[in-house]
Amino acid sequence: MKLSTRSRYGTRMVLDMAKHYNEGPIQIGDIAQRVDVSVKYLEQLIIPLKKADYVKSVRGPKGGHMLKKAPNEITIGEIVKVLEGGINLSDCVEHPDICDKFRDCLARSIWEEATKAMYDKLNSITLSEMIESNKRATSDPVPNALKQKVMIV
Repeated sequence: MKLSTRSRYGTRMVLDMAKHYNEGPIQIGDIAQRVDVSVKYLEQLIIPLKKADYVKSVRGPKGGHMLKKAPNEITIGEIVKVLEGGINLSDCVEHPDICDKFRDCLARSIWEEATKAMYDKLNSITLSEMIESNKRATSDPVPNALKQKVMIV
């Protein structure tokens, strides 16, 4: 499975918001510049994150966007799920009735297991943990290949 740019760029945006969590609302232009993604695209990604109650917007000259929850309360899996509309490797995992072979399909169980493993991994990593892991990785002389944590984004 390949994650879409929605998930990859949206995760970058949310991680940037998490880094600046205690600074109040952040203007989308500032985020766009730091994460190297267009303002227009980030504006599209903010919409589902607001609807899902992960981001709130503040109007006015000192307005912008900010996380509604603390970074240690939001997982990467939650963000990916919102931006991808779910994280199933195959449509038949969530909707078995779309395939007339779902009862006899030999492959379906592996798609279910792989989806669960991916979902479990992404849900085990909070935004705070990603930020801390990145700080350690950039200041640690140990090569990244030796690290145990999975780095996303």
